[in-house]
Amino acid sequence: MIFARNELFWGKKAQEKLSKSHVAVFGLGGVGGYSVEMLARAGVGELTIVDFDTVSETNINRQIIALNSTIGENKTELFKQRLKDINPDIKLNIVNDFYTTGEFYADFAIDAIDTMRSKVSLLEYCVKNNIPVISSMGAGNRIDPTKLYISDISEIHNKKAPFVSNVLYQLKKRGIETGIIVVTSDESPHVEEKISEVEHIVTQSGEEIEFTKIIPSSTPFVASTAGIYMAYYVIKRLIG
Repeated sequence: MIFARNELFWGKKAQEKLSKSHVAVFGLGGVGGYSVEMLARAGVGELTIVDFDTVSETNINRQIIALNSTIGENKTELFKQRLKDINPDIKLNIVNDFYTTGEFYADFAIDAIDTMRSKVSLLEYCVKNNIPVISSMGAGNRIDPTKLYISDISEIHNKKAPFVSNVLYQLKKRGIETGIIVVTSDESPHVEEKISEVEHIVTQSGEEIEFTKIIPSSTPFVASTAGIYMAYYVIKRLIG
């Protein structure tokens, strides 16, 4: 049995509960990709996976489906094949699109989005619709996975870290100052060179989105660990 070793730890009833659970993961990069992998291997029965992007060469240093042989392929399609290979019975809802806003339901949501507008929109939707969510805040520009920790947004140690402060500011404007769990880091962010690029995206609905994206440094260690932390927290909550 695929999940026999899981059951030795948390028991058959918990495994059955996971098989009936639905988790939505937004963003399949270095963080979200490892979250999806762990959720599937834990035995979550239904996953909704959302990402608009294809694999690029610069993804190879940290993303689980990024290989020289997969450059240019859709991340959602690669994960569809991979997750079905892990668990042929898993139910998958594939959304090959850029999340801006929109209704969805799941027992839990994982926010691994790295663009401000989409991230805040997703978190606001989850809070207003009582969908438990855990959000990644602090995997880029870092090297030390031991500095990661899980907390409520109201208890983040360093609220002045640039990305964190921007997210918290946008959420506060929407009346949200607590009630969102995050994985974040005590490590000071570092990048050798500041690089930005203009990204132009056309959503499946035809909406055109253009924004300037700051390119963070990244290492193989932190994003993957953050993704595993998030999956661990979700599984822990789902099985009680």
